[in-house]
Amino acid sequence: MGRLNDLESHGQAIWLDFVDRKFLAEGGLQELVDEDGVTGVTSNPSIFEKAMGYGEAYDDELAEFDAAHPGAATMDRYEALAISDIQAAADTLRPVYDRLNGKDGYVSLEVSPYLANDTDATIAEAAKLWRLVDRPNLMVKIPGTAAGTPAISATIDAGINVNVTLLFGIEAYKSVAMAFVEGLEQRVERGEPIDRIASVASFFVSRIDTRIDDAIDAGTGGDAAKALKGKVAIANAKMAYQWYLDFIRSDRWQALAAKGAMPQRLLWASTGTKNPDYPDTLYLDTLIGKDTVNTVPPKTLDAFRDHGTVGATLTQDIDQARRTLAEAERLGLNLDGVTATLVEEGVASFSKSFDDLLAAIAAKHPATA
Repeated sequence: MGRLNDLESHGQAIWLDFVDRKFLAEGGLQELVDEDGVTGVTSNPSIFEKAMGYGEAYDDELAEFDAAHPGAATMDRYEALAISDIQAAADTLRPVYDRLNGKDGYVSLEVSPYLANDTDATIAEAAKLWRLVDRPNLMVKIPGTAAGTPAISATIDAGINVNVTLLFGIEAYKSVAMAFVEGLEQRVERGEPIDRIASVASFFVSRIDTRIDDAIDAGTGGDAAKALKGKVAIANAKMAYQWYLDFIRSDRWQALAAKGAMPQRLLWASTGTKNPDYPDTLYLDTLIGKDTVNTVPPKTLDAFRDHGTVGATLTQDIDQARRTLAEAERLGLNLDGVTATLVEEGVASFSKSFDDLLAAIAAKHPATA
């Protein structure tokens, strides 16, 4: 038992922010499950682009698919490869899912980032991925955009687990939390079960500090703002969690909990430290709390295993977190504007990775061709 395992005693789950054919085949995920207590996996277009676009790990399966489906669209070729990986990861985590009665053990697969601003297409894509993967411990990733929010409600209503991604601002988080609740309530109205429907709200962290710190370095807020460097993202996350704690005590949530509903856990994403001046475990050490998930890239996972600090830190220094956000506003750091921009940039970045991914797959030909 080590530091990563110890997080469970504080109610936090650790998910791996990585998936790769070779890693799965060689038992890398199983080892992390067995030794470090990892209970989930997340993927995104950037991860798949790195995994599929380079090397030969996927070439044999791609050749087999092309032979069986001559002339298949590049998107279909991608889905065949991605779904195979997601199924393998889900099967590795299935014992965790069973042991925890559906409370964890999930693998996330993203809807196409091209659909981020199309509600109906997102709903249809989520249903398709759910059907194709055919694993109860799949979470379909839907962005927390204006168009994505009603898709979240509809997808939960359909009984599909949802990982809401690309959340940066507290108001956007509140909106998707309510969408999750509305989806559950619609099922209750029809007399359908809600006890096995899981969701996480993925709140991105380090990108906020990167953008705020850049503004401070450029002179925004003057010398007074320098004391806020590396603190705004953590304060923002802590206040989002305070809202969560208040909400789960509400009558509205308690009515659903009485019917077996599982809370939509806050998930801390983008937790690799971008600034080398900051501790490499900064966004793990400071965000440990009950009913949360931290999805961690392999390098950061290794760092926390070696020298991370375990404690109930998410509920510490809440008054200071409030002061930090108030001071950021007073000094003109425009957190609301930053978070809105980051959502747009996140969608664009994932779309660019998807472009590159599909181009890499399109360039590959069956070995027998």
